[in-house]
Amino acid sequence: MSKIVIRTDDLAGFFDRAKDAARRADQGQSFEETATISFEDPQQMFNVLSDARRRLMAEVMREPKTINELCHSLRRHRTAITKDVGLLERMGLLISTRQSNPGHGIQKTVSSVAPRIELMATLG
Repeated sequence: MSKIVIRTDDLAGFFDRAKDAARRADQGQSFEETATISFEDPQQMFNVLSDARRRLMAEVMREPKTINELCHSLRRHRTAITKDVGLLERMGLLISTRQSNPGHGIQKTVSSVAPRIELMATLG
């Protein structure tokens, strides 16, 4: 995927975008590999995508990192990082893989699903 757009929008806006996409498909136009995640309320979007979670996303967008590396670079506790990674995975923004770490068990490496993520909030 080349880009994820996270935006605020109402149901009418969602259907407008869907109609536009259907029209472009009918005309044989190509589509950019983009996924859109919509929130109806800007406050809800910023509650889910808190400052700490946005920093976490930016960190793994630069390069994939293990949970331990994220704890160190972000100066946060492992439980908080693990919880945030889980939420962002469920939203489809991050992916993690488990790898053997000889002598230390298993380590989880976290990466972004797209090299670019856009946040768009409209007030009013």
